[in-house]
Amino acid sequence: MKQRWLLGLVLVGLVAVGCGGSSSGDDDDSGDGGGADGGGGADAGPRVSNIKHVVIVVQENHTFDNYFGRYCTAPAGSNPTCTVGPACCERAPDRDPSGALPIVLDDAANGGYDPNHDQDCELSEMNGGAMDRFVTGASCSNPKNWAISPDALMATYHGYAASGALADRYFQSAVGASSSNDMFFAVAKFVFKDNSFKPDTVGQGCIAPLTPKARYTGQTTIADLLLQGGHSFAYYAMGFRAMHEALLCPAAPSDCTSIIGAVCNYDPSDVPFQYYAQFEDGGMYASSMRDTDAFFTDIAMGQLPEVSFLKAAAYKNEHPNFSTKISNGVAFVSSVVDAVATSRYASDTLVLVTWDEGGGFFDHVRPPASPDANPLGTRVPLLALGRFARANMVSHVELEHASVVRFLELNFLGATGQLGARDVTAANLGSLLDASKTGIVIP
Repeated sequence: MKQRWLLGLVLVGLVAVGCGGSSSGDDDDSGDGGGADGGGGADAGPRVSNIKHVVIVVQENHTFDNYFGRYCTAPAGSNPTCTVGPACCERAPDRDPSGALPIVLDDAANGGYDPNHDQDCELSEMNGGAMDRFVTGASCSNPKNWAISPDALMATYHGYAASGALADRYFQSAVGASSSNDMFFAVAKFVFKDNSFKPDTVGQGCIAPLTPKARYTGQTTIADLLLQGGHSFAYYAMGFRAMHEALLCPAAPSDCTSIIGAVCNYDPSDVPFQYYAQFEDGGMYASSMRDTDAFFTDIAMGQLPEVSFLKAAAYKNEHPNFSTKISNGVAFVSSVVDAVATSRYASDTLVLVTWDEGGGFFDHVRPPASPDANPLGTRVPLLALGRFARANMVSHVELEHASVVRFLELNFLGATGQLGARDVTAANLGSLLDASKTGIVIP
């Protein structure tokens, strides 16, 4: 990936053609990957960062141990303090606390089994932080919950970690399923448990017909703050256009072989902003909702928003079961990263790749204490890519999805904590970033 990114810089030059400036702040933090600096107060200081665009890709349902358990080489439990290279993050243990060996999480295994990842189940498996009931000891335990993907399948992601920065203490913001965690990207707080509700918007009839609907009015999201502050924002969701053009539910794309329609098509419950009236069809900011195809068009046409989220349909976001393939997800992420790296935006864009939650898979690291009544769940990977990322860096700062919101507030709006939720307390992303490239020190 590093070679592709450098090629992009050569092609487009050092000055990117973009829209708008960014705001940021400075705290006396060198971003060395140490303690959880950057939380517990508003970041303030210089207001202009060189990061003009941020692209955030959210994949699904895998823990850090799933994907980086054999990239990292420090012994499990050793808590390394160094920050350069795979020797500075913990490998997954050879056996889980029950003594079980991990299964190989290849495409076939991923497509054939979906662990129970409801909150009640995961709390039981986590067992107060002992992390010892994923394989046995809880009603939802299963030997398949302990799994590590092979190096060949993870080659792209491991390569990204080597050329960019990897957070090894990034935790899902809530114990439980996807929608609950996705909401933290929008409002940095707990809204509901698991997948308890779906948004009352186009496409909701094609997923989980018995799930109650929710529609929130008069509430502010990070996207509202950005747009009201004069910045551009878009959420690109795969299948969005086809869902809106269909009379009922759209036919599956030709490259999706699953018989489950929701796996192949747009799922509004994966898009947290769709729960808020201003982003629904006909809402004030409805134009911010787009299809992933539009991302590639926008970047080619020089119309990339300052902040972009991307969400693939389940068959390309690595969600387990229903014949989904991890390799399809890797290919989707790679297409996004390559599109940025070879565009006019390469020199001023930070790409973040993460996973919404661990999917019920085992991870050996105990989550930290939560700042509120809702506990954090297992670790998921977070990758920072592009010229602003510290190359071959491993950050040990305790982060979560609200950290992304805090970073966006700081970088574009100049002050953190504006949602009054975990964006007040979550650590910022500075430990992943190179201050000599960002132009300021981000906490």
